[in-house]
Amino acid sequence: MKFSGIIAAVAILMLPALGQAAGKVDQDALAKGKALAFDSGKGNCLACHMIADGEFPGNFGPPMIQMKERFPERAVLREQIWDASAKNPKSMMPPFGKNGVLTDKEVDLIVDYLYTL
Repeated sequence: MKFSGIIAAVAILMLPALGQAAGKVDQDALAKGKALAFDSGKGNCLACHMIADGEFPGNFGPPMIQMKERFPERAVLREQIWDASAKNPKSMMPPFGKNGVLTDKEVDLIVDYLYTL
């Protein structure tokens, strides 16, 4: 009986971490990711891509829809943003992370946001 009580207490304490591990992202982080994606001085995704809620979207790059289906491995999408030329040397997409336009954290925030589309 005592052992099961300890397990229950530990499980309750771990619930927030389990939610994050399951892919839940707080709304604040999503808002920051969206702001970075729309910021013309940072991600500037709207210069080339159509994104829901984006004013004056570009039409040069593919639309940002069904991102989890298109990039089932989060790391592949992250690498695309970090340095698209690593996979395709002729890519027109700027290497945002490689060139220091975006930090590691900023790229992660944008990926989290894009995964909601």
